[in-house]
Amino acid sequence: MKNAIILHGTSCNPNSFWHPSIKRFLGKMGYSVWVPVLPDTDTPDLKKWLPFVLKDGNFNEDTILIGHSAGSPLILSILENIKLTIHKAILVAGYFQMKNKDDNPLILQKEYDWKKIKKNVKDIIFINSSDDPWGCNDKAGLELFKHLGGTLIIREGEGHMGSDSFKQPYKIFPLLEKLLEVKYTRSSIDGSDKK
Repeated sequence: MKNAIILHGTSCNPNSFWHPSIKRFLGKMGYSVWVPVLPDTDTPDLKKWLPFVLKDGNFNEDTILIGHSAGSPLILSILENIKLTIHKAILVAGYFQMKNKDDNPLILQKEYDWKKIKKNVKDIIFINSSDDPWGCNDKAGLELFKHLGGTLIIREGEGHMGSDSFKQPYKIFPLLEKLLEVKYTRSSIDGSDKK
C-alpha cells in the first residue's frame, strides 16, 4: 500500500505550515498519510524521535518520507536504520550538521553511513532556500547533495519554507505537490526503456 510519513520540525506539529495541505494532497492520490506528533517537540532528540518513528511507522517499497527542518536529519537516521529500499525522501530545509554554536545537536548523528542511506531510498530530493534564517540554506543542501546525490533544488528568497518566528505561514507548497506527482520508474531513470 502506498504510504507517506510527514515529519515536522522543532516546536511544530501536524498542523504546522504546509503539512495539512500536503497530507490532503497525498490522500487524494491514494496514499495513507501519517503525520505524527513527535515527542518533546521543542527539543528534538534523536534518541526519542527515531525509535518512535521506527516503531509506529510503516515502511515499504512505496513509502515516501517528507521532513521539514529537524525532520530532515531524522529522515537520514530512518534511512540508515530501515532494512529495505523506500520509494522517495524529500528533505525541506534539510541539514545534517551543526549550523551555529547555539544549534541543538541532539537530533544529529555524530556521523552518517551515507552508502547505507543512499541504498535505502530510490529517489532523494533536497529543497533549500538561499536565505534560510537558521542556516538550513543552499550550502546545507549542497553538502547533503555531495554525500547522497539525488536532486537539489535551491529556492531564492523562500526563507525556512514555514516559520512562526519569521511570520512565514507557508500554508501551501505547490513545488512539493509537483514533486510528489512525478513518478519515477527504474527504466525512466537508467534509460532502459529507450529502444
